Amino acid sequence: MLCTMIRNTLPCVFCVTLLAAWQAHADPTVLHDVRLIDGNGGIPKEHADIVINGDRIDRIGQAGEFSRLPNATVIDLAGKTVTPGLISDHSHLGMVFGAAANGQNATTQNILRQLRQYEAYGVTTVTSLGLNQATFYELQPRLHAGALPGADMFGADRGFGVNAGAPPEKMGILDDQVYRPKTVEEARSQVRESAGRHPDLIKIWVDDFHGTVPAKLDPTIYKAIIEEAHHQGLRVAAHVFYLDDAKRLVASGIDILAHGVRDKPVDDEFIRAMKSRQVWYIPTLALDESFYLFAQHPELADTVLLQHALQPALAAQFADLEWRQKILADKKKMATDEAAFRMNLKNVATLYKAGVQVGFGTDSGATPLRIAGFAEHRELMLLTEAGLTPLQAIGTATKSAAALLQLKDRGEIAPGKLADLLVVDGNPANDITDIDHITAVWHRGKRAAEGIAAFTP
Repeated sequence: MLCTMIRNTLPCVFCVTLLAAWQAHADPTVLHDVRLIDGNGGIPKEHADIVINGDRIDRIGQAGEFSRLPNATVIDLAGKTVTPGLISDHSHLGMVFGAAANGQNATTQNILRQLRQYEAYGVTTVTSLGLNQATFYELQPRLHAGALPGADMFGADRGFGVNAGAPPEKMGILDDQVYRPKTVEEARSQVRESAGRHPDLIKIWVDDFHGTVPAKLDPTIYKAIIEEAHHQGLRVAAHVFYLDDAKRLVASGIDILAHGVRDKPVDDEFIRAMKSRQVWYIPTLALDESFYLFAQHPELADTVLLQHALQPALAAQFADLEWRQKILADKKKMATDEAAFRMNLKNVATLYKAGVQVGFGTDSGATPLRIAGFAEHRELMLLTEAGLTPLQAIGTATKSAAALLQLKDRGEIAPGKLADLLVVDGNPANDITDIDHITAVWHRGKRAAEGIAAFTP
């Protein structure tokens, strides 16, 4: 009866309490003899045991230490590595289906499909950073309670853009997915309305999409949005591209830069401001590369990592020679995207080395080319290409990503944390691409996925 109630209704306090009580008294599970990467950046711990009790990590010790634990299920994982579940600070849910993006795709079925895909790829927490409608709020409490399959979900309500500007209407965005205030007073009123839905963040779009839209959000309006959001107890994340915009936003009190600076190298003034104001930086390295990656490298579609992330329509697009030739023929756009990508790599390395707080995200789900799950694995590899070590890259996608969201219950493998775990073959501390070889995903203490190769998009 309890399962039926949880599955078919929004979870009342009684249901969630019963679920938590059941989880707390479940028999323990021991993940035995693993290589442990705990998310804190230290060297892996070899031959470790992890005890899961309910939805939490109970204890960690040397292999065999808990072999006599009463009623325990022991799973031998010798030779495998366990990391915390990955956390996306910047994705979008309900925009894409197949090879198309449109606000009409924000159905319960499609959002849950995407969340199951993220989970299969080891992304156990996802932040839908804007463009969220009523369906988001209907699903969120059930996902927080672990009453639905798929990644947990946080979000930034609709977000704030500008008429004739970002986010562009040609992306298929519906009127009820974004605010486009014309005055300071209207902006403040809309922030208050947004706050009434209790989002996790507020999102603003502040750039001109590589000069492809004629308008940008006026600084007087975005300052009012930031000020009113802070008054309502909400932090604000900004979509940016240009260094000058990023500097103005930091001076205006922004909390999170939701994309990397991609027009010029960051300078000491910007670094000092970011550090002194404790602003978070999400580079989204995979964003610009996605515009040309699949045309340049069609062989990727034959890999397990990408193959199992592609719905049929998108797989057909990637296999279409005419589509690939069209992308590669636009030399000007490719040069622009490649230059932005290279600048992004350079800037995140500079900022990370300087001690700026770096989170993790890809803008996956904003367009069909930013593919749920695949994009996050690609981002980890690109972070190492930028100069981070594999352990540092994993740290940004786990502990740091959780800290950006102010979540203290995940992002690390430690007693008391949620048992959101990724089991992989190989050693990602030596080769970050080993994290692609998933054999199991544990979410809230339950084995939720069997690996990428077992998933059908």
